[in-house]
Amino acid sequence: MGKKFPLLALVFALGLTSVASAQNGGRVNKLIALFENEEPAFGLLSFNYSLDTARSLASSGLDFILIDMEHAPFDVERLRLFLLGMTNKRAILAKGNLQPDVVPFVRIPAAGGSAELVAQAKQVLDVGVYGIMFPAIHNREQAELAVRATRYPQLGDAPDRDPPGLRGRNPSNAIWYWGIPDYMARADVWPLDPQGELLAIMFIESPEGVANIDEIITVPGLGGIFIGPSDLSTSMGYPSPAAPEVEEAIQTVLGACLEHDVPCAITTNAGSVQQRIEQGFRFVTVGVDSGLSTGATNALRLGLEAGGRN
Repeated sequence: MGKKFPLLALVFALGLTSVASAQNGGRVNKLIALFENEEPAFGLLSFNYSLDTARSLASSGLDFILIDMEHAPFDVERLRLFLLGMTNKRAILAKGNLQPDVVPFVRIPAAGGSAELVAQAKQVLDVGVYGIMFPAIHNREQAELAVRATRYPQLGDAPDRDPPGLRGRNPSNAIWYWGIPDYMARADVWPLDPQGELLAIMFIESPEGVANIDEIITVPGLGGIFIGPSDLSTSMGYPSPAAPEVEEAIQTVLGACLEHDVPCAITTNAGSVQQRIEQGFRFVTVGVDSGLSTGATNALRLGLEAGGRN
């Protein structure tokens, strides 16, 4: 077989190596790997989840892509095509493992623990995303529901059964997209499950969320906090995130994250990314929309330098 079908043999061998790597504890979620190595991560907020955008972002040098289905249409079939477009076969062959260079996440539209949250979370997870960013989390109860929507019900003897999962079981597309046979075991929330590969990240974008951050941040299964400066400033009654009161609120949330060793994120640009990394933000977006603009490219470069990843 090796002589007659050399490429097939190579791909087959690579597949076995990749599966073995995954089964031996190798991370498939790059963002979690960076968190565990205490390295900063850089991403992009995209409202354009087309195939062309996917192809561009798959080899962009970013670490993650946040697909915004809150302000763009909630279209699961379109998301399925986008994830397919982000499958970079050349990178998989070169790395010899199944960890995407750019990890896809989704911000769903259901906000503040609304009734639609569980259904929307289930749909995007079943497609194969590596985590969800939940908008407008104002209190602990909403954060608990978000975590529960991200995880499956655990086995009876599992030490981490709580909070009990609400995700329905139909992972066939996610198993195919991740490329690992033990998806059900690994599709749990980190760091509650140290081997989990899913992230449940809460957006803090209101005065209530800031005031309740100490209760929110201790929810078991919460994987990170994302501060939304624009929405936070608007909800606080200020026209711009540059208001000192808004920055004070941002630092309150960041301080809680640092105290509890929870990864904290915020939007940045070339003028702010170095400062935010030095302040202790663990992951940041460096731009928006359909690709790496000149400004986003500069922000990424400066962020990598500030985080010691150049």
